[in-house]
Amino acid sequence: MYDSLQKLYEIPVFHFFSEISQIPRCSGNEKEISDYLVRFALERELEVTQDEALNVIIKKPATEGYEHAPTVIIQGHMDMVCEKNEGTIHDFNKDPLKLRIKNDCLYATDTTLGADNGVAVAYALALLDATDIPHPALEIVITTEEETTMKGALTVDPSLFKGKFLINIDSEEDGKLLVSSAGGLQTILEIPIIEEPTHEEYVSYNLSVKGLIGGHSGIEIDQERGNALKIMGRLLYDLSTRFSFVIQHVRGGMASNAIPREAIVTIGLSEGEVNQFKRELQSWTTILKKEYAISDPDVFIELEQVGDSLSTCFSEETKRKLIATLMLLPNGIQSMSMDLKGLVESSVNVGKVATTKTSIIIESDVRSSVKSRKYAISDQSRLVAESLDCKFRVTSDYPEWPYNPNSKIRQLFEKVYYEREGKDIEVISVHAGIECGIFIEKIPGLDAISIGPDMYDVHTPNEHVNIPSMLNNWGYFLDVLKEMK
Repeated sequence: MYDSLQKLYEIPVFHFFSEISQIPRCSGNEKEISDYLVRFALERELEVTQDEALNVIIKKPATEGYEHAPTVIIQGHMDMVCEKNEGTIHDFNKDPLKLRIKNDCLYATDTTLGADNGVAVAYALALLDATDIPHPALEIVITTEEETTMKGALTVDPSLFKGKFLINIDSEEDGKLLVSSAGGLQTILEIPIIEEPTHEEYVSYNLSVKGLIGGHSGIEIDQERGNALKIMGRLLYDLSTRFSFVIQHVRGGMASNAIPREAIVTIGLSEGEVNQFKRELQSWTTILKKEYAISDPDVFIELEQVGDSLSTCFSEETKRKLIATLMLLPNGIQSMSMDLKGLVESSVNVGKVATTKTSIIIESDVRSSVKSRKYAISDQSRLVAESLDCKFRVTSDYPEWPYNPNSKIRQLFEKVYYEREGKDIEVISVHAGIECGIFIEKIPGLDAISIGPDMYDVHTPNEHVNIPSMLNNWGYFLDVLKEMK
């Protein structure tokens, strides 16, 4: 039973996980953690490269007896999804994560933990720091912006690597070998804002969808969890047919690859309609609790007064475009694999909405193990934008990772697992974006595998990693390296 952080930090992988948890590392804000990795390498007189995208590549020579073993690339990403509970005071740009232990699992307090992918960074640091772990020559690459644009992996220079075997540490299930994954892209739809003065007395309210669980838009898209932005679209459309209200601001979700847990729209409502409006919201809460009784039983609609009046608001045209976009954009599972039972083939997640001075920006994450279907989903969203005279663009297009039936690295992992556990390891594919596909495209003949400990509720403030599983997975990883002599 693990109940003391102090004792846990005596174990190298958890010591280094604690260290990086003190450093800001949201996607797009990786300079400090990248510089930390460079210093770490230089202090140990290891060869290190930091590129313009802030990727860090650290090379460590083979230990005695492994000089002729093939070089191995160890890969993970330094960034994390930064989500926090509503009302939590935490600045991800400067505040350290507050770690805690509960039931043999490591959590942060009211924020994401960043085990995705701090686990890989901790493994790498512990391996680089050790003097008693046998291993072949290592090329450790820690990339940036995996959780948003895949910019790090997409821009890394393949000429920096000699290795033809890659071990990615970005999987979330111990005792399973990840051998293929979906490709993906991000779509960005932009609604131009036309503002106009309000022509009557409106009271300002925040209309909110809350209480949803959220989650990873790839791994947990098959859980049918409520999407706060899509629910808000339904709600606004229905209310617009019965009430005269205006909209001033909209926001929701934290990242395109996280199922949004909350959505908030600032509206103006005449006082004479408030009571009936609230009764309709109570009815909607009842409807949603019935619809999401299994996946999101705590969902609710909230109306909170935030001001006495509104001076300006979105025009009726802007309001109509916002509601139509939230209603019409594709979301959720789009197709299931016919090859692997139970595996999602294609999906899309409407993940984030933000209001700027000039536009409403809606970001979606598209995933598919079939390239043509990935683009078909993107085209659906493009047509929504074009029909509403909105701007649209595609970014962060990355390839799928196809299954390699002749993988030698998979065979080695299978052999070592059987020797450790006395049973065969489960081989899996996932509906999530793993950087292996990008590296395989860049380095001809590269053979890749992905492992990791048991992690739960990734991309949410309830994210946690099982401590015994992480130690077991770390030991498995070291046994494989030892076997590569």
